[in-house]
Amino acid sequence: MVELSLKDGVARVFLNRVEKANALDWELLTALMQSFQTIKEEKALRVVVLGGQGKTFCAGADLSAMSALTHETSRQFITLIHEVCAAIRALPVPVVARLQGSVIGAGLEIAAACDLRIAAEGTRFLMPEVRLGIPSVVEAALLPRLMGSGRAAWLVLTGEAIDAARAYEWGFVEEVTSSQNLDARVDSVVKSLLAGDPEALRVQKELLQKWDEAPLSESIAASIEHFAQAFAKGNPVDRLRKR
Repeated sequence: MVELSLKDGVARVFLNRVEKANALDWELLTALMQSFQTIKEEKALRVVVLGGQGKTFCAGADLSAMSALTHETSRQFITLIHEVCAAIRALPVPVVARLQGSVIGAGLEIAAACDLRIAAEGTRFLMPEVRLGIPSVVEAALLPRLMGSGRAAWLVLTGEAIDAARAYEWGFVEEVTSSQNLDARVDSVVKSLLAGDPEALRVQKELLQKWDEAPLSESIAASIEHFAQAFAKGNPVDRLRKR
């Protein structure tokens, strides 16, 4: 249900439940968790690409699995979705989402947990939970940070879809390209990330998350400390001398 490969420091994790448009059930969510736990321990890891096989990135939570939930299992299921998103954010390297087709509900939350998002033209983004009698929760909380509170509210309150062009305009995706060019653009971004110093990229990802969550003064203090530590280790010196 998940395809995982690691080559030259780049891990590629692809949802592969094509017959269900990569909808998330217990099994697929568990497989995703295992994949992220596996690659997190890889010392050679530099970048992660997260995508979906077939025509759709992810159709959200599987409706059959959802309709079978009880009060108790509903808590377990949504917690598992959160844990998958948290595992993506906990990866120590940049995660690039490769998006196409539809990015729905929990699938959109998984995309939000990534660091960068590249979408094919025509990709649809929607959070339809309110139309199913439930609120959008867990990593939907990232949406106001990514696109602003008003746009996040529009998405989760109306349940209406936006296209890739509007997702770019709203700041949810960083780039939109043609379907034919999607892999080439993802590879180009991966190449740019690999050009960075491995340790600096890991620190930068850590700081980006702190900037999202911590008070400004704490974020700046942490930034100063990491800057000084970089010189204590000597990492930037050679690169600076070559400029």
